[in-house]
Amino acid sequence: MNITCVESLGIPQTRFEELKKHYASMGHTFTYYMDRKEDEATLIERMHDADIAVISNIKLSANVLSQCPKLRYLSVAFTGLDHIDLTYCKEHNITVQNAAGYSTTAVSELAVGMMLDLLRNIVTLNEKIRQGGSRGTFLGRELRGKTVGVVGTGAIGTATARLLVAFGAKVIAYSRTERPEVKAMGVKYVTLEELLKESDIVTLHVPLCDETRGLIGERELALMKPTALLVNTARGPVCDIAAVGRALVDGTIAGAAFDVFEQEPPLPVDHLLLSTGRCLTTPHIAFATEESFAARADIVFGHVDDYLK
Repeated sequence: MNITCVESLGIPQTRFEELKKHYASMGHTFTYYMDRKEDEATLIERMHDADIAVISNIKLSANVLSQCPKLRYLSVAFTGLDHIDLTYCKEHNITVQNAAGYSTTAVSELAVGMMLDLLRNIVTLNEKIRQGGSRGTFLGRELRGKTVGVVGTGAIGTATARLLVAFGAKVIAYSRTERPEVKAMGVKYVTLEELLKESDIVTLHVPLCDETRGLIGERELALMKPTALLVNTARGPVCDIAAVGRALVDGTIAGAAFDVFEQEPPLPVDHLLLSTGRCLTTPHIAFATEESFAARADIVFGHVDDYLK
């Protein structure tokens, strides 16, 4: 079979050469690319002959997939699959498998890190002191004792809850499925409305699907405390971004942190979340650590090996 990895996946070329030898010993051809190209023409060029393809979060449309007639298996180096035309894959018997679990620690740690920054203004104060300023009258807030609402208790939400409990926060949760291990931490499941009303911090950990698109909008934001903070390391469209921007400007909520948006960065310079000093932003990096990328490669190519067997 022809196996193609269309991008570098953040792993060294030496690892790819080892994989090339590995698949050659099994009688397969392995082609890899050390750069990332997202245009459809390049994707078609790289994938058109592949029986198996490996890709991360680059959009795969029906147009691209339709020009890869041999494709039978996609090993996706990402947790979410909303960037792939799954309807086309299902109709054409292309098996799609994600890399669940590789970034659980990375995302949960960034979510908590964002909370700490919002509470203590670390980034803002760093800039202030570099400009010759001082603390002035600034007072931060502590995470300990805060009520944090975790929306979605899958693997990442559960890991985030565990970190928050260790910090001494009171954790409540809303999720489609209630997990015994989460309850065992002392976390109480409540309705989404109760969570939004009670929480000092709301952190989102749900996949993007029809049920969760626009989950947090104007109505939900209005339920939150004016001192509350919103953290989104899930998917941008889980929130109505325009409504969040207005809530920050109007003071409906006190602050927010977003690692994900309605599009992949770079964002327009006049993007609503960038126009307010109340939003901490990062360029979709929650999943991106040396450790998570190494684990991701193990998972992704382990899936390829399993498929070949």
